[in-house]
Amino acid sequence: MTIQIAIGSVMMLLTVCIAALSAWAIEATFARLHWWMLREPHRPKLMLMVVVAALWALAMVTAGVWLWAFCFRLLGVFHTMEQSVYFSLVSFTTLGYGDILLTHQWRILGGMAAANGLLNVGLLTALLVEVIRHVRKSQLEARAERGAS
Repeated sequence: MTIQIAIGSVMMLLTVCIAALSAWAIEATFARLHWWMLREPHRPKLMLMVVVAALWALAMVTAGVWLWAFCFRLLGVFHTMEQSVYFSLVSFTTLGYGDILLTHQWRILGGMAAANGLLNVGLLTALLVEVIRHVRKSQLEARAERGAS
């Protein structure tokens, strides 16, 4: 049990760190494009930022699924990489079909993968909403400044 918790904790830290580093990178990219986003037309640029942020969130979920899949495969939990990816995806998204199960020896690790997925999806959703809010707020402030002058 202790080994499962330790491995699960390391995996959770890895996925959160990867998401945090990539969030920092995408924020820096958006900061460099700030002047461009404030120029008219606003709506197409806002939609572009939403698409980019959504694709980024999808990439982070995919990275988390693959990390967990490699972990399961390296531990010998599953016989094939396909089973590892499938179980990781089903667990990480908290879908939980139940058609592929972990042995009793590793079942706590499956729960940790699900908790990690729930945490990451929540964080990524919050960041996606923040991107939209920040871009739109900046656009409206720029429009108000142009209208006032």
